[in-house]
Amino acid sequence: MLAKSNRPWLGVLGLDAAIDRRVQRPRERGITMVIDTGLGLAATTDALKIVAPYVDHWKLAFGTSALMSAEALRHKLQLLSEHKVMTYPGGTLLEAAIVQQHCRVYMRRARELGFHAVEISDGTIDLSHDRRRRVIDCARNADLIAITEVGKKDPAHQPEAGELAEQALQDLEWGAAWVIVEARESGRGVGIYDDAGALRREFLEELTRRLGDKIDRVIWEAPRKEQQAALVRRFGANVNLGNVAALETLALEALRSGLRYETLSRIAELEQAAGHWNPAVPEPVAEPEAEDDVAMPGVSSHG
Repeated sequence: MLAKSNRPWLGVLGLDAAIDRRVQRPRERGITMVIDTGLGLAATTDALKIVAPYVDHWKLAFGTSALMSAEALRHKLQLLSEHKVMTYPGGTLLEAAIVQQHCRVYMRRARELGFHAVEISDGTIDLSHDRRRRVIDCARNADLIAITEVGKKDPAHQPEAGELAEQALQDLEWGAAWVIVEARESGRGVGIYDDAGALRREFLEELTRRLGDKIDRVIWEAPRKEQQAALVRRFGANVNLGNVAALETLALEALRSGLRYETLSRIAELEQAAGHWNPAVPEPVAEPEAEDDVAMPGVSSHG
């Protein structure tokens, strides 16, 4: 988050109060996880100049980190680390390693390359509970933060809310720092979304009820703007959201801060209901500014 002294609209009409709804980094809730499907070094550098204060996690999606040079990957991870952004490879890459019985080798290599964490999932393959626990232990023994993902990628084989909640709670008990709820990159027909990408509200509420006070350890994948807006309206500005495109990070932050239609409209309704704002009442007439205060730089106000 930008320091107040560096905000371009500092002190204007309460905008700072809107921005300050957000928990500041480093934070344990209100996480934004960017999904990176192949940004180059220059694009990553350029994006971070603007979005770094608003990003917490940066996931190199599926197996993309295996398809770039080691030099480029290390450079990229170092750049993100300098901006205090946690990095991890996508869970599908770990699933591929597990199929080949290379879990421990994978963890050591992830650490050597400069990743801070790993995503542990079984969205494509099946893992027994015992194997899943041992993979979490394997990550932590390699001095990596374990971030698990619950859910399946196949729209035809979707777990019930109770199953997702049970696995998420178990993962946290086993030592996972965060649990991501699967939605893929499309946000359609998977997890808490229906085939059109809309929230399955009853499903979401059942999952939320079962997660209880662990809800702040859950990251909801929400690649679409309307999904992000719906989750901000449901859980507030500091909901954990993932699978956000790097160049959409500021747009999401505007949603969180009530600086877009989708969330400003609700804030306006609440302010009006509380009596803090009445659209029928004009604002007070401002006192005229002194002539010297409005003179153009370099131009004398006295002729």
